[in-house]
Amino acid sequence: MAELRTAVSRLRRELAVHPAEFPDRGIAEDELAALAAMAVGGAPEAPRLRRSLLLIAGSIGSVSALATGLADVRSAVELFGEPPRH
Repeated sequence: MAELRTAVSRLRRELAVHPAEFPDRGIAEDELAALAAMAVGGAPEAPRLRRSLLLIAGSIGSVSALATGLADVRSAVELFGEPPRH
C-alpha cells in the first residue's frame, strides 16, 4: 500500500506542475485521485486498480515527461497481482 500511495502522490505532483494542457488531463487527475483514495481506504480491488491504470496510461501516455511516474504507478499496481489469463 505504501508503494502505491507514494507512486500515486508523486505522479499527481508531476502532473499538477506539468505546463502542457492535453485533452484527457482531467481523466488522469480523476483516476489518480481514485487510486489515492483506494490506497488509503484499505485493500483495493486489483481489477479496479488496473482499470484506473489503463485510463491514466491512455490519458497521459504520450506525455514523455510523465513516463517515469507512470511506470512507478504501474509497478505499484502490479504488486496487487497479475491480471487473469484468458
